Parts: sequence; C-alpha cells; structure tokens
Amino acid sequence: MSEQVDLWVDPACPWAWITSRWLLEAAAVRDLDVRFHVMSLAVLNESRDLSPEYTEWLRTAYRPVRVLIAAEERHGHGVVEPLYSAMGTRRHVRQEKDWGEIIAKSLADVGLEVDLAEAADSTDFDAQLRASHTQGMDPVGYDVGTPVIHVGDIAFFGPVVTPAPKGEAAGRLYDGVMMVAGTTGFFEIKRARIDEPSFE
Repeated sequence: MSEQVDLWVDPACPWAWITSRWLLEAAAVRDLDVRFHVMSLAVLNESRDLSPEYTEWLRTAYRPVRVLIAAEERHGHGVVEPLYSAMGTRRHVRQEKDWGEIIAKSLADVGLEVDLAEAADSTDFDAQLRASHTQGMDPVGYDVGTPVIHVGDIAFFGPVVTPAPKGEAAGRLYDGVMMVAGTTGFFEIKRARIDEPSFE
C-alpha cells in the first residue's frame, strides 16, 4: 500500500515548486501517493509588519491560491496537482510574470473552465482557503512557510533544496528526510542558503 504524502504549497513560492518536483520524482522510485493541498503565504503573513513591496507581492499572491481552491471546490481534490503544476511551470520554469495570464493559460492547459479565473479577485472562496491553510500549518506552527509536508503523524516544513534531485537521488532524500523528521524530539536542521532557486 502506498504511503500517503500530503504537500501544502503556494504557487507563488519557488522553493515550494522545487520541493513539489522532488516529491514527484521520489514517488517514481518509492511507493508514495503524493497529494497536493493549498496554503497561502498571504494568509500566513497578513498580520506581520512587512515592507510595502512585500505587502504588494503578497496581495497578488492571493490570486492563484483562490483559483486553486475554486477549482478544487468544483472538481474535487484531484485537480489541485495538475493546475498547480501548470501554474508553476509558467511562473517558475518559463518565468512568466503576470498572474492574470498565468491563471488563464494554466486553466486552459488542464482543460478547466475559464470562469474559474474570476475567483482570483473574489473573496468567495477565502473561508475554504483559510481552512486548507490551517490544516497544513497547525501541525508545524506558523513561524515557517511553504512547503509543508505531512506523512501520517509526522509534519514538517521543507525540505528546501535546489535543484530538485532526480531518480534514485530523490528517493534517498525522501528516506533521509523521513528518518530525521520521524525522530522524536527532532526540530531543526539548517544552514545558510547560498544558491538561488534552480528549476532544472
């Protein structure tokens, strides 16, 4: 029986994108059932004292997560990964910048209705967005960001890695991450991040 791995992501975060690609690689060499969920950096940071530039960035970051939630409400959980992957490919791999265009083209990429794009600037799905966000974040705390991973009773932020390991290297990283994260009383391992995100 496959091991269920639940991943919470925000399409605006390049590090979450890379982690998601790693997990999909790991699932090809380990018996994993990776399920994608939505969290929101905008919700996470809404009460924090931030620079005007980052505040504006977060305002636009509401748009793709609202569309993901609207699509999930209409079509079920299985739509989250393909739509997220379409958005991430355009945003991070192709370096497209305009969320309006990214959303519209991503919906088309996966054959979803164009009217779902209207959710980007609506608060109609914010309660569902916050519920998904809370489900992901409560077990790990709110002093971390995205990605967040749950495997059974184990929940953690990360790993932050670049580029995404491929093949058996992805599987070995998964094995190691789970060994560390599953150790009772283990909380943190970290070093200075010296590389920019690589989307290879």
